[in-house]
Amino acid sequence: MDKKTNMIYRNLGNSGLKVSALSWGNWINTKGEDTTYDIIKCAYDAGVNFFDTAEIYGFGEGETTLGNALKKLNVARESLVISTKLFKVGNGVNDSFLSRKHIIEGLRNSLKRLQLDYVDVVFCHRPDPSTPLEETCRAMDWVINQGLAFYWGTSEWSSAQIMDAYAVCEKLNLIKPICEQPQYNLFVREKLENEYSLLFQKYKMGTTIWSPLMSGVLTGKYMEGIPKGSRGDIFAQSASLHFKMYSDNKENWDGKLLKLKAIAEKFGFSLATLAVAWTIKNPCVSTCILGASKVEQLQENLKALELLPNLTDEVENEIEQILENAPMAEMDWMTFQRKNGWRKRFQNAVEI
Repeated sequence: MDKKTNMIYRNLGNSGLKVSALSWGNWINTKGEDTTYDIIKCAYDAGVNFFDTAEIYGFGEGETTLGNALKKLNVARESLVISTKLFKVGNGVNDSFLSRKHIIEGLRNSLKRLQLDYVDVVFCHRPDPSTPLEETCRAMDWVINQGLAFYWGTSEWSSAQIMDAYAVCEKLNLIKPICEQPQYNLFVREKLENEYSLLFQKYKMGTTIWSPLMSGVLTGKYMEGIPKGSRGDIFAQSASLHFKMYSDNKENWDGKLLKLKAIAEKFGFSLATLAVAWTIKNPCVSTCILGASKVEQLQENLKALELLPNLTDEVENEIEQILENAPMAEMDWMTFQRKNGWRKRFQNAVEI
């Protein structure tokens, strides 16, 4: 823990790389360099060291904006952990997917936009069934050996696909992935808490989770309607999966949100802060990527570090009784551990 900021740092998977438990990603803020800089400066001053982007965010604009902001921040490169994700950047026949050509050319182009010599972590943004897995693993091994990245990971891959990647790397003596970037929040839990159980036990896989507030649903701001210009307003027009899920479950979810809000307010915090703190209570979450588009939102999310000590086993059990959505994992192992407190969980699987 950083005594000056109260930031918590965790190893990213089975590696020596330490990342802040709270991080920032720019997928909703690819434009507006002044705003991006202000957010990054606020995050860095609070102890955040991990910043995430992707080639597809604004088709390169996200990386360019982040690169300009980091240059303006003017801090030692060694004090930052930067990641980007590769899968699609244009409409050319080889501008997409995970071929050796796109991984190498795509990463080099990402580095130009970021104005960096290397990224700390490069992700395969989605699985690619059109490319042999061996080709993808060899390409990731190559970019790391060339110094273009230090580590690699996956994003939104299934457990079976990740296991296959580990198997290929073990067989060919290639550098293994160290982390996965899945969605994880109070209402979306199945993949991380159930499907990935064996990966945490066998490989000590790390996670850089996204959407802890579920596009704003978990702030409670949509219970009274959709504010004009909010993400809900924008996503409603583009048929966002999150907003559709909320619309389909509004009556049930609003009742749960009101009860969760009461718990948060009992400790003097907002529902949004509680939702973020709940994710990082899970030791299998290496870092929670915050998508704040305003400094004020980021500051509210960062208060999760203050709330975290209040999430005792008793409080977690109270939250579980409200949610009633704990995944039923094999042998009920993950559910049992969640209901009996995180401190008893993964004693042999996760060392932080």
